[in-house]
Amino acid sequence: MDEVEIRRSARRRRTVQARREGDRIVVLVPAGLDAAEERRIVESLVAKIQRSEKRRDLSDDDLMGRCEALSRTYLDGEARPTSVRWVTNQSTRWGSCTASTGEIRISHLVREMPAWVVDYVLLHELVHLVVPGGHPPRFWEVLGRYPRAERARGFLEGAAHQR
Repeated sequence: MDEVEIRRSARRRRTVQARREGDRIVVLVPAGLDAAEERRIVESLVAKIQRSEKRRDLSDDDLMGRCEALSRTYLDGEARPTSVRWVTNQSTRWGSCTASTGEIRISHLVREMPAWVVDYVLLHELVHLVVPGGHPPRFWEVLGRYPRAERARGFLEGAAHQR
């Protein structure tokens, strides 16, 4: 269980914030906040940070598990990668797939992104195992089965612009 420190500020009126500082989570709240509301907000923000940190701890095996679930859900189980792993040598692309061997590599830069974006990148690479030949219209049609495809693409475009 993480140590949680609550810092109340008379200057802070509405906004709340939480961040990791070493081995504790610090939550900044307005000083006049109702105790029940403060408790609810603190629990929510601490849970959000813990989920985010857990996502960053995804192992290669966890990625393979996500791929298996995504393939079943969106590709009728057709995509079967032989390996899925994080790599640190991809800084200009989010992921890559060698369809002939079934190997998928995901950039470490994706690790910090929301889970639904990680899923989109994994699914994008999985679709290469089902629809050969780059990105023909059928590729985008199949990838479009993912409900957050457009949103994830927009997120990735914004992230690419920040680099």
